[in-house]
Amino acid sequence: MFQLDQSVNQKVNLSNEYGIEVYIKREDRIHDFVSGNKYRKLKYNILEADKLGFKTLLTFGGAFSNHIAAVASVGKVCKFKTIGIIRGEELKSKIESNPTLQFAKSCGMQFEFVSREDYRKKTSEAFINRLKETFGDFYLVPEGGTNVQAVKGCQEILTDGDEMFDYICCAVGTGGTISGLINCSKPGQQVLGFPALKGDFLQQDISKFVSKTNWKLITDYHFGGYAKVNRELVEFINRFYNQNEVPLDPVYTGKMLFGINDLIVQGCFPEGAKILAIHTGGLQGIPGMNAVLKKKQLPLIDI
Repeated sequence: MFQLDQSVNQKVNLSNEYGIEVYIKREDRIHDFVSGNKYRKLKYNILEADKLGFKTLLTFGGAFSNHIAAVASVGKVCKFKTIGIIRGEELKSKIESNPTLQFAKSCGMQFEFVSREDYRKKTSEAFINRLKETFGDFYLVPEGGTNVQAVKGCQEILTDGDEMFDYICCAVGTGGTISGLINCSKPGQQVLGFPALKGDFLQQDISKFVSKTNWKLITDYHFGGYAKVNRELVEFINRFYNQNEVPLDPVYTGKMLFGINDLIVQGCFPEGAKILAIHTGGLQGIPGMNAVLKKKQLPLIDI
């Protein structure tokens, strides 16, 4: 699909005085738009769509969706027509002022804007059938990309060299990435997920893809819910970048690293523990988030 650059594990400065070693796996370096878990989730979906003879990919996302940008980009590279079902009819008139949608459009993605009420029906058979009547045949990639093919791709994130780590940490959206990490984790490793959304539905969703029990969701660092941020989080992201030259996105990886740091300070990890945090990309959404922060008169993410 793409020439995959091997991601590297970079040691970072994160409350090191507590005797904990923290590394971050730079999956964000795989590709500008199809980076991190998006590359992993789409890899086998694209191969499956091609094998089955599909010419069109259809998927779902919101205003600043990393997934929408990734599907549009991979569709352009791999010669698929792409269709994005976008949450929020009001966004139809805001494409040119929205960096994510503008990029997806430049890649050739066709949009269908739907109300939030209709968007909640996106997994129903009736809704999917209506989409087929409108757009013809397509390969459906779920919102966030999580399915069996995505989990298979995410099982390739960890390498043999990662056996040294006691804890594997990742942000959690739809559960595909952590499911892959759990499946490929080694004996003695604990997998910690930091959900970016409120709610307890993820436990059940992840359990559909895994059989191991060496995992836990840390639900205290969503900052109010999906894409919700505050001054404290933004200042942490900027400080982390200044100390480590590693950019973090505010929706996923920023919250995860904030949570890891806080848990270290609280003494939740044993002395000498080695932690590997997975950078799942998502940096394309920063310009859109900065526009929101500016309106709220909050500090901007400066990377």
